[in-house]
Amino acid sequence: MTVDGGAVRVRDDLPIGRRVAQWRARRRMTQQVFADRIGKSKSWVDKVERGARRLDRFSVIHQIAEVLRVDPAELVGAAGSTTPPPGVGSAVPGVEAVRAALACYDIFGVAAVADTGTAPPDVGATTRRVEHAWLAYRHAHYPQLLRMLPDLLTAARRLHAADPVGGGQPLVQVYRIASSVLVKLDETDLAWLAADRAMTVASTAGDPLLAATAAVPLGQTLRAVGQGRLAMSATIAAAHRLDPAGPAATTDPAESAGDWPPPRLSVYGTLLLQAALAAAECDDAAAVRELTGQAGDVADQIGDGHDHQRSGFGPTAVELARVVAAADLGEAEEAVRRHAALVRRPGWRGLPAEHRAAYLVDVARAALQSGDLVTAGRSLVDADRVASAEVRLRPSARTVVAEVARCAPPAAGVAGLAATLGLTR
Repeated sequence: MTVDGGAVRVRDDLPIGRRVAQWRARRRMTQQVFADRIGKSKSWVDKVERGARRLDRFSVIHQIAEVLRVDPAELVGAAGSTTPPPGVGSAVPGVEAVRAALACYDIFGVAAVADTGTAPPDVGATTRRVEHAWLAYRHAHYPQLLRMLPDLLTAARRLHAADPVGGGQPLVQVYRIASSVLVKLDETDLAWLAADRAMTVASTAGDPLLAATAAVPLGQTLRAVGQGRLAMSATIAAAHRLDPAGPAATTDPAESAGDWPPPRLSVYGTLLLQAALAAAECDDAAAVRELTGQAGDVADQIGDGHDHQRSGFGPTAVELARVVAAADLGEAEEAVRRHAALVRRPGWRGLPAEHRAAYLVDVARAALQSGDLVTAGRSLVDADRVASAEVRLRPSARTVVAEVARCAPPAAGVAGLAATLGLTR
């Protein structure tokens, strides 16, 4: 720290982890107290402050800044590793229209049906539109999806208002799609609103599977806003509620699920993976091993090549989660090692483009942390080829591109990608 006109300031050229440590000390917080306030473990804080774990999520940086009572810019600093270069935070066209659509509450749908006397949308037609929206999401056609969502939200709400039983499933799916794409675009406030709406609709439908499906985007959103513990609790509770005998029916959750149909198994396994990723963000390695192990047992009953309940769940999806969890636990070299074996699995190519590209960005982040610039660069270029929107529109991915491009020598292909995206200074 330096003294400037009587004010204590943190040096601008320090890495972000050291800046966090100095501001924490200035606020007279121990690592344990600070960890409790941000919902992380003491080990996680220690790794961040030592530089063993990177801070590259804007939502987490803002949460830390709020606890430390400083402007986020004070943490990022002039030379901070997460300084957003030009274009990183560019807004995606269509988000504001979705915001306006989400601002309309479901009761308006009831009024619209009653006042106009018009027939509600056809269930079959609305379901086909929802399937089209899922297809756009799976191929990472995010601008197209954002253009679709406002009208689709209106149609699904009107259908649900006229037919609360038959219209529940389409409406929950639309909210789920909206929440998922908004998380990717770092619009976490809107993502939370959509996830909460999905849970509200699902909870009144009396369908345990629908309620569990709605809990998936809830877990994703809670992780995105840095609430790992809450995400872990919510997804585990939702998984347990799928079991009519209750979580205490057997000591092996996979065994209790043995006779379930594939859609139910897939949602159950997906919730376990969401809980495992949340545990990784909380630096709970034991919980990660337990939850991914349970999910792996469930996945073995399903196999790869399916997309039940739009989950993409299967053995390969479990392995992807293990890689991402290893990176979040600070085990970057282990993540890169697992990745090298994973891409040789038969199920890798069968995953949706969105899933593969998002995963490759996570691998690039882990490779960068381990100093493997070759793998980092290759992963980003591959992700851009698989689903360019995952790299070009997501703020977190653009940040990784900028960081890799700043390394010397720049990884092959990344310098050109960064220039194309306007991320060079």
